[in-house]
Amino acid sequence: MSTFNTGSGGRIPRAQDNRGFPLIIDAHSHVHDPVHQHLALLDEAGADRAVLFATRPHPERATDLASFRREMSVLDAALNGASGDGYQSAWQELDSALAAHPGRFLGFRSVRLDRSGGQLAAEVDQVARGFHGIGELTPAPGAAARIEPVLRAATDHNGLPVVVHGSAPTTEADLSTLAELARRYPAVPLVISQLGGAHWLTAIDLARETPNIYLELSTASIVFAVRLAINELPDRTMFGSDAPYGDPVLSRATIERVTPPGELRDRVLGGTMGEVLGL
Repeated sequence: MSTFNTGSGGRIPRAQDNRGFPLIIDAHSHVHDPVHQHLALLDEAGADRAVLFATRPHPERATDLASFRREMSVLDAALNGASGDGYQSAWQELDSALAAHPGRFLGFRSVRLDRSGGQLAAEVDQVARGFHGIGELTPAPGAAARIEPVLRAATDHNGLPVVVHGSAPTTEADLSTLAELARRYPAVPLVISQLGGAHWLTAIDLARETPNIYLELSTASIVFAVRLAINELPDRTMFGSDAPYGDPVLSRATIERVTPPGELRDRVLGGTMGEVLGL
């Protein structure tokens, strides 16, 4: 198996496909309706596999402005911490996609942050038995501390990876809370999505200080932010699209625009996520 030079004297196994090429892994995507549209996007982007999260809203179903607003109202409620309905149907959609395409999707499952610590521990136990990680968690603004029982339970499952929404309405203070929690549970890889959104500089600073924080780079509005994040954290940044909100082709092109061909690019495009997941 080929390896990456980490720049610190160590060499880390590189995830490969069955032809010996480095795996390209989209580290952030949501179930599409229909799923074949998602597969077509991954094919076009040359992505071998994709981390797949459940979703209650389906913006890809929208056919006009009114239907798009209806779907986004579901998203707005979820991002602001509303529990509501739809979890079971979203998880069923996820299970169906994973069962139909086990070689393409890497399933992550969220948990209900409105549950007690004991209930959360039981949910994490269930996730650990059938999924690659926990997420995408969406605590309400100002409530990032509610993920602590999840990190505690993930520690008990050999550091099961946890993915947390990083863009708005996540606040700068929430990112600081996430970093503080990550330091309490150093065995858990904590992935902050969307490069922390508008607070990307803070996200980079916090990740530099916190060895178990990883930054997923989807939907970044400033290409320079992606370049800077990779330069500062070459072994803890990940290509992701946040499809259907982002596009795997464009997201991969952004990574390739700011990295030269070679080991660093391979690592960001899939090697780091492969390492986190033990592929």
